[in-house]
Amino acid sequence: MHRYKAIIGNKLKARTTKGQVKETQIAVQILNRMNGLGKSNATRSI
Repeated sequence: MHRYKAIIGNKLKARTTKGQVKETQIAVQILNRMNGLGKSNATRSI
C-alpha cells in the first residue's frame, strides 16, 4: 500500500465513480508492471 500511495498519491483525482474505477485499474497495471520488472527469474540449479 505504501508503494501505491507513494507513486499514485493518497487520493483519487477523478470525480465520477467510473473515472475512479479506471484510475485505479491503471494504477494497478503500473504497479504490476513494476513488480514484474523487479522480480528475478528463479531457476533451479542441480
